[in-house]
Amino acid sequence: MGNEVSTSGDVYSFGILLLEMFTGKRPTDIMFDGGLTLHNFVKMAMVEQVANIGDPTLVQQAVTGETSSSIDISQNKSPASIHEVQGCLTSILKVGIACSEELPSDRPDIKDIVTQLHVIKNTLLGVGVHGGRRARIAD
Repeated sequence: MGNEVSTSGDVYSFGILLLEMFTGKRPTDIMFDGGLTLHNFVKMAMVEQVANIGDPTLVQQAVTGETSSSIDISQNKSPASIHEVQGCLTSILKVGIACSEELPSDRPDIKDIVTQLHVIKNTLLGVGVHGGRRARIAD
């Protein structure tokens, strides 16, 4: 928006990218007119409808354990439950919202973002702080 190039601009772009990837919607989607933006759409939907804004393909792949890659990143872990996937999706979307705040001073530092994403990944994979497997607790 006419300001100097800065890391907060990169954080903004990263936030929009996260929102794009996990909602399956582009900021230029026809639904975003009249002042509605991808950021505002996700922020409003987070209150009650997080299950409805996530890309259903991502949720289905995570729950069934299917991937389009030939690399097995699951480390023989059973597929995640829908509850686990939705919890992680909510956390990722919150990171995307925080990163894409309008004011640069309202955006988190990239180090904090990386820490949050590692926590989300470890939660989904069931890995503890020291890289060991956590015992799974029945829902």
